[in-house]
Amino acid sequence: MNRASTRSKEKEATHERIVEAAARAIRRSGYDGASVADIMKEAGLTHGGFYAHFSSREAMLAEAADRAGAEAVASSTRVAAAAPPEQELRWLLRAYLSDEHLKNAELGCPVAALGSEMPRQAPEVRRAATHRIKEMIDVIARQSPDWGQPGAHEHALVTAATMVGALLMARAVDDPSLSDALLKAALKHLAPVYD
Repeated sequence: MNRASTRSKEKEATHERIVEAAARAIRRSGYDGASVADIMKEAGLTHGGFYAHFSSREAMLAEAADRAGAEAVASSTRVAAAAPPEQELRWLLRAYLSDEHLKNAELGCPVAALGSEMPRQAPEVRRAATHRIKEMIDVIARQSPDWGQPGAHEHALVTAATMVGALLMARAVDDPSLSDALLKAALKHLAPVYD
């Protein structure tokens, strides 16, 4: 392998480390709480190397939003694929509305972690998030027993909104019993809709 090819691969790997760190950071600290300096430090790099990889902070945030969304969609797809036949949506709901997901915002759904911040983000960040939200809705729709029927997409929209809203509220409150009740109520309400 020649030097230019090696440098290109190293730069690509470094870029990926930065995007991974940024995807975790935005879910953990929000868009405004994720500073370039902190993200670069988490990626094991100095702040000075940032502009060798991104034209702006917004460009990095757009890639981070896309990565976080892609990870969430991939996770949901894996959960559904592991479920027994006709249990895919139930398993997806249980995983999303779980205590584990509640406590791991850094690795979980970016919509629940960042949804209230989205209207104030740059267009490229919102575009990336919107693309992944549409994918999330599609994953839910494809797991639904009524997939392909009239109203299936609308059911998926309501299901996604309820899942995200329940998780967001469960994370927002400082009362563990209320947090748990929010997740359980959403699961109880959503699961029978598809039975």
